Amino acid sequence: MPETKHPTSDVLPALPALSAQAERLIELGVHESAGVTAAELRTFAEVSASSNAGDGALLAVHPDRAPASALAPLLRRAGKPGFVVTDMPDVDLFAPLDTVMLPDTPLYLLKGLDRGDQMANWSPDEALPALTAQARTPLLLTEGAHWVLQQPAVLERNHCFMTIGSRLRKANGALDARTPALWISNGTGRDGRDRRDAPKLGWCWAGNRHTWLGFASATERRG
Repeated sequence: MPETKHPTSDVLPALPALSAQAERLIELGVHESAGVTAAELRTFAEVSASSNAGDGALLAVHPDRAPASALAPLLRRAGKPGFVVTDMPDVDLFAPLDTVMLPDTPLYLLKGLDRGDQMANWSPDEALPALTAQARTPLLLTEGAHWVLQQPAVLERNHCFMTIGSRLRKANGALDARTPALWISNGTGRDGRDRRDAPKLGWCWAGNRHTWLGFASATERRG
């Protein structure tokens, strides 16, 4: 197991209030693709904010309602839209691990978010049992996208993150070796120079380590 590092990035700003997060999703039209009215989204945010459940929480739409391919182009960095790497056409088939329990509701909250900088240079295979031992749940790719939508500063050079709660299962039931992540494009290769600095939804091998990728997680999900 690699040595746990102390975060070297600045402290991230607090998430916007749930009401502001709801308005952001409405502005981007996420509620329409999710089959939720603007009124329903605002009401969920208002009710959640009235309880302790809403303190510091991220508002997320269930991945069945708002898949990663729909969220990716809504991300923005340096004025450029986000994108899914060309060799991940099956991005929306990456589903929650069996150990990740999602609320059976179109809208839910994520509490206790952490980018996982301290696990930089760990492999996904090493990070997952460590997060489980800490009673933390790894983020899904869609949840990571929601986080960047609401708090773009969470994605920084040399401090990006993996979302290993989402995995693809093969026909034989085994996990595909790819593990999804969000980082910043360098504009090289098939990304294209015009995408330099854009938010990027991609993948890494489950057994590989990367010094610039942490492992995003939360303490709980609430419907």
